[in-house]
Amino acid sequence: QVQLVESGGGSVQAGGSLRLSCVVSGSVFGIIPMGWYRQAPGKQREFVAGITSGGSTNYADSVKGRFTISRDNAKTTVYLQMNSLKPEDTAVYYCNDPRVGTGTTPFDSWGQGTQVTVSS
Repeated sequence: QVQLVESGGGSVQAGGSLRLSCVVSGSVFGIIPMGWYRQAPGKQREFVAGITSGGSTNYADSVKGRFTISRDNAKTTVYLQMNSLKPEDTAVYYCNDPRVGTGTTPFDSWGQGTQVTVSS
């Protein structure tokens, strides 16, 4: 069984930075894609950034140039460096395999997430 534990959230002022971490248990980490997602109050969860097992990355337009996703396979950890934060970045942030819930990955649920609050 795989588990996801997100951390690193907090409260910052606009323009500030945070680094989120997601530790993944299980032996499959090195061969799977991973992504960061976020859910603001009253909104659906949305894609933020993704990284393949080979290290290729992609980003939502709203965070391009400000956020950087990376992974450390030895530590089974995926990171999200968030710079130039804006109030609209306020949300609970989650990590997961993009194929979660499809039956094609061991990941079938979401972790508890980590809260990011950006004040103006």
